[in-house]
Amino acid sequence: MTDWGTIIKALAVLGGAGLLIAVLLLLVVRLKRSIRVDKREAAVRAVLPKANCGACGFPRCNGYAAAVAAGKAPLNACVVRVPDVTHRIGDIMGQDVTPTEPRVAFLICRGGGTETGSRAKYKRAADCRRTAPLPGGPETCIYGCVGLGHCARACPFSAMTRGERGLPVVNERKCTGCGKCVKECPPQTLLLIPPSKLVVLACVSPDREKAVADVCRVGCIGCGLCVKVCPTQALSMDKNLPVMDFKKCIDCGICVRKCPTGSFIDRAPGRPKAVINPRCDGCQACVQVCQFKAIEGEPGRLHKVVANKCIGCGECRKVCPADAIDIVGALGHAKKPV
Repeated sequence: MTDWGTIIKALAVLGGAGLLIAVLLLLVVRLKRSIRVDKREAAVRAVLPKANCGACGFPRCNGYAAAVAAGKAPLNACVVRVPDVTHRIGDIMGQDVTPTEPRVAFLICRGGGTETGSRAKYKRAADCRRTAPLPGGPETCIYGCVGLGHCARACPFSAMTRGERGLPVVNERKCTGCGKCVKECPPQTLLLIPPSKLVVLACVSPDREKAVADVCRVGCIGCGLCVKVCPTQALSMDKNLPVMDFKKCIDCGICVRKCPTGSFIDRAPGRPKAVINPRCDGCQACVQVCQFKAIEGEPGRLHKVVANKCIGCGECRKVCPADAIDIVGALGHAKKPV
């Protein structure tokens, strides 16, 4: 006679043993995976700069390393020592990674003490965050840099100091573009730009004309002249301020020279000059396009460039049918478009 009770007990024991083995195998697999992730996390953590600047989107480097190892964060989010860190993280994770474009902090305000003047002095609130909410801060321009150096103190890389006029001065060799100073600036007068960017508007005031002129000698008055003269349509007006499309801007410097208040900053260490070679046939196409009257000559005869008027924008070279114009000097220019 079949002993069904014994059979059921045996099957239960075998099933329980199988279930226990399956659970143990699952635990072993998960343990192996966690060990592998932990090793990669530790390796990523080791190559990070430990600046805890937050530019990656995580409050600390350790948090970013854990997210990278777990596949929950991009491998190129660290901006410190780019591209070295990015490539090393890619090697650890076994992936090819393109580094993010380097950026540096830039002050978009020129209103120091001599340009704007002061309305008040705050003895106790020697901090931008405490002073800015007060009636417009200490400067006559209520939109500009407060000038009390909070950004310099907030910089985790000591890449910023307070200048003689109270305005922050950025050491671009030390600046990593982490953006902490941008976040900490109450009036938002700091901007992250590519180091190669040469021409930038340095004003944030939405006021125009007399309202700006009354409080700042170098503030944008919203005249829109820069928009009209831009050869690449890289500028457009928004709330009385020109907005620059960095992808369209060629840093020619025309807006800098045409701005009646000097609100643009030209970061170029030196500008090139146009030079006309003997191939010139005197067609005068260059004369017509030059916005600075820097080219002279009679029709049909060799023209010449007035060096002290030329800004090296390269517009004349673009229209010369005889390819008789060279741009020489500090910046240089790309070859004439076909």
